[in-house]
Amino acid sequence: MATLEPMLQEFHNEAAVTRRVLERVPADQLGWKPHPKSVSLGQLAQHIATLPGGIAKIVQLDTFDLPAQAFTFPEPQHTAEVHEAFEQSVRDAEAYLMTVTEEAAAAPWRLAKGNKVLLEMPRSAALRMLMFSHWFHHRGQLSVYLRILDVALPSIYGPSADESPFA
Repeated sequence: MATLEPMLQEFHNEAAVTRRVLERVPADQLGWKPHPKSVSLGQLAQHIATLPGGIAKIVQLDTFDLPAQAFTFPEPQHTAEVHEAFEQSVRDAEAYLMTVTEEAAAAPWRLAKGNKVLLEMPRSAALRMLMFSHWFHHRGQLSVYLRILDVALPSIYGPSADESPFA
């Protein structure tokens, strides 16, 4: 059994929810932004799609050094790119969560920028914060984008105004 079995179970549940939300992204609105300072719908969807696998890769390092240049959100041309990236990301994160040892999960992980350590915590806590909380935050943003575009929202943790798992 994997050390992070409860986290893996939660990951499976949240991946299913995220898949439902990403399936609602309209292909003809990928460039839409709710505000000039915002990323586009497509950029946000792509970030959400790739986040779990990307985090699984960086937490395998003892220290992740932030690049000097700010992160840029890629702009997908088609929703198929988002869905393909999501499925690969889920496979990558799942593979890591299934194989990480108890020792590795408890080991310290650091986020640094050059010689300055910005965060230090057990690897399992970094997974919780970066893979899950960060993912949920952006998924919430995406649901707001979709609502503004008048796209029917799926149930996330209960009924939405458009769908009820209890009906």
